[in-house]
Amino acid sequence: MALKPLHDRVLVRRTEGEEKTAGGLIIPDSAKEKPAEGVIVACGEGARKDSGELIEMAVKDGDRVLFGKWSGTEVSVDGEELLMMKESDILGILS
Repeated sequence: MALKPLHDRVLVRRTEGEEKTAGGLIIPDSAKEKPAEGVIVACGEGARKDSGELIEMAVKDGDRVLFGKWSGTEVSVDGEELLMMKESDILGILS
């Protein structure tokens, strides 16, 4: 990976959304919503307290996470579209 996030930021690859509805209708690409689920590609080292003490990250590379619809900033790394966001934008880890 050519990009290493700093501090409490993470780099997330979105997972693909559903191709069909529950009723079996195929959703065209133009009507699909961007998924709010992804896999963490890279993590920073963590945030720092005012005293300089490191606060460990709660997530790690490879975790499947759920994040807000408008979270993060889209970045292109090696021709791939990824999201850069703060750890606090992550709503939860999927198991």
